[in-house]
Amino acid sequence: MSRTGTVRNSLKLAIGVATVGAISLATACTTPASTSPTASSAIGGAATAPSASAPAELGRFYGQRPEWAGCGRGVPAEAVCAWVEVPIDYAVPTGETVKLRVLRLPARGGKASRGALLVNPGGPGGSAIEYAANPDGQFSPQVLRNFDIVGFDPRGVGASNPIECVEPRAMDALMGFDPTPDDAAERAEGARLWRDFGKACQARFPRLLGHVSTVEAARDMDVVRAVLGQPKLNYLGKSYGTFLGATYAGLFPGTVNRMVLDGSVPPDLTDVELNLGQAVGFESATRAYVADCVAERNCPLGGDVESGMTRIRAFLTALDARPLPVRGDPVVTQLTEGWGSVALAQAMYDQGQWRYLTPSLVQAFAGDGTALFAFAKAYADRNSDGSYSGNIMQVIGAVNCLDRGGSVPSDADRDRMIREFTAKAPTWGRYMVSGSATCQTWPVPQTGKIAKVSAAGSPPIVVVGTTRDPATPFEWSQRLAAQLQNGHLITWNGDGHTAYMRSNNCVDKAVDAYLMDGTVPANGLTC
Repeated sequence: MSRTGTVRNSLKLAIGVATVGAISLATACTTPASTSPTASSAIGGAATAPSASAPAELGRFYGQRPEWAGCGRGVPAEAVCAWVEVPIDYAVPTGETVKLRVLRLPARGGKASRGALLVNPGGPGGSAIEYAANPDGQFSPQVLRNFDIVGFDPRGVGASNPIECVEPRAMDALMGFDPTPDDAAERAEGARLWRDFGKACQARFPRLLGHVSTVEAARDMDVVRAVLGQPKLNYLGKSYGTFLGATYAGLFPGTVNRMVLDGSVPPDLTDVELNLGQAVGFESATRAYVADCVAERNCPLGGDVESGMTRIRAFLTALDARPLPVRGDPVVTQLTEGWGSVALAQAMYDQGQWRYLTPSLVQAFAGDGTALFAFAKAYADRNSDGSYSGNIMQVIGAVNCLDRGGSVPSDADRDRMIREFTAKAPTWGRYMVSGSATCQTWPVPQTGKIAKVSAAGSPPIVVVGTTRDPATPFEWSQRLAAQLQNGHLITWNGDGHTAYMRSNNCVDKAVDAYLMDGTVPANGLTC
């Protein structure tokens, strides 16, 4: 997903992060010692007014003039960064505040003729600063020539007061734990692990933990819009970033200018709908991979799709009982069912990874889990030294539990869900049943409202959906486009997660025409 599921217990297997370039946040986002005149002049424009629905008492946040300066090592020299202050609790604007890190990459044409384009790659917990700082391949040349690309790390994410509750070793234990518990003892142990994780988060972030919801991030985005001097918002969100964008449009429909939502997460999805949708989505994507594999020579999965799917299920079941050895990692020595499931999920995000998955499975079937573990590390943003890049795996549950929460099912309810999920997704169903495990023991109650967003009165909003997207199933994009009063759907008939700048020139041209000139895609456009 940007990611939701047991893994992140959220949306990476829940709502996956679109491809993000790697930079070091530790060096890229340090507070600058002084202001660069060149950098400051690149920003231009005074802060604008709050959106019409924003309370007047927030004026001091909307009117702030942050100090822009170079971002540090690992970021393009032309980029500038600043801190933007927002209230922790919008209901108490005179109370405590938190600072958001914002990066702005100037338009390559020398002038941002179309203004600023705010971007978010997904998560929840993906760093928009990393995304904006590595634009090649993420945005078309004409968009980069005409827009300033702006990313801000949402509260609790990346460089914006990151929520990091436990040390890497404890995160490894959560990632590797059995995602399909076989009995009451295993369920109890899983609940204990997540309960301890929630307690650690509450102890370290007693105030912020209850205020990292998507609604609050959307309100922050409106402050950032105003501080950038943009009367209206241009926005491109992928995966979870579509949930953030749709939430913004629902709150501030009159302040939307151009908005693209690629790989959609409708705000009215329940926790059960989200987990079941992803189970079916990953099942479909896995079948597509197996079909591709068995059509080639030397596929280790057999000669047809059904045999291949059965082989994968048997492999994951075997990992539960007999994990495979992993070589070269300083901490993790075994590929468990937890790590193995994450590895397989990672390969489903982009069909370009299938050619690497097949030899990794060959190695695993021969008794060595090292190559598959590399997929799992990529999913978790885990480095070869055992550390983690960023904090997506820790903050993702905090955001999701505030947004959607999750009830605590009885054993009978759980068994019923397993039957329902596995009937529709034999490989991924049981895994996804445990996707709300974090929220069942979370110490902070849900604050979000699960409801449709129509964004009545907004200009056209473009929604992009991929027919075999594993993390954000195509039906979700159809659902969001239909709910938006002025939603317009682009369909990409293809594989992988999200479509813009990764799939098809037809999609890219349609999105660019809309961003550049406001040209609404033809009704029913399918690429």
